Amino acid sequence: MIYPRVALIGLGLIASSMAHAMRAAGMTSEIVGYAKSPETRAVAKDLFCDRVTETAAEAVKGADLVVLAVPVGAMGAIAEEIAPHLKRGAVVTDVGSVKQAVVDAVAPNLPKGVHFIPGHPLAGTEYSGPRSGFATLFHNRWWLLTPLPDTDAKALAGLKDFLVSLGANVDEMDVERHDLVLAVVSHTPHLIAYTMVGVADHMRRVSAQEVIKYSASGFRDFTRIAASDPTMWRDVFLTNKDAVLDILGRFHEELFVLQRAIRMGDGEHLHAYFTRTREIRRGIIEAGQDTAAPDFGRAAKPVGKA
Repeated sequence: MIYPRVALIGLGLIASSMAHAMRAAGMTSEIVGYAKSPETRAVAKDLFCDRVTETAAEAVKGADLVVLAVPVGAMGAIAEEIAPHLKRGAVVTDVGSVKQAVVDAVAPNLPKGVHFIPGHPLAGTEYSGPRSGFATLFHNRWWLLTPLPDTDAKALAGLKDFLVSLGANVDEMDVERHDLVLAVVSHTPHLIAYTMVGVADHMRRVSAQEVIKYSASGFRDFTRIAASDPTMWRDVFLTNKDAVLDILGRFHEELFVLQRAIRMGDGEHLHAYFTRTREIRRGIIEAGQDTAAPDFGRAAKPVGKA
């Protein structure tokens, strides 16, 4: 057992899924949780935590692994609070979708003798909260670690083994590269989804009833993505703004080329463009990150998950 006691700071989808996965794999003896909301703490105590505490500082006492699963904007304050109470030799990781901002906020606050290894599971759903987690969320999904130059090799190997036990594929990436890659594969697509749903909301020529009624198409999938946690995504865009703005600029250039092709009736260009981009989808399927099944391979929401 790599980490006999695990402290989860923040008890939403990722933390609750980690707890269920740890239970299923027998990977820890005690799970201690903390969340700001008393209601969240009560639900977590009923569903997956052995203990819940009223402060983050209390939760991390004696913990072998501490997982920061709060919005990126809250990482610095949490790190400052828990720093004096961390056990020497403890591993601290996070699940934030942006890495440079997390490193800047967390690393300066942690004492010597504590191993900080930033991380990011590329897994999730549009649901949030302590009832949303399930044990198989990380199965065959990538969990990126962005170790720092002075990261202890033994601590890194232990965290990798632990994440693999949760079902994840683990890879390493430097911080700057992570934030650029995620701007492409996650952050900008979410921003586009939010924008498209906003456009539909402002289209007074189309009634809301029609938008909902005929949403079993591309718009349905935009709304699924746009249902994600607004606090988390606000912090993502504010803390990874340079990479997101870079990718948005490139997106605008691509969109301009497509606008021109449509305006000029250039069907050959459109067909060639769509043929190339379809290969990306095929590549995702071949990499095992989705299936070719109808409805994009999404199973129904697990019974009892909010």
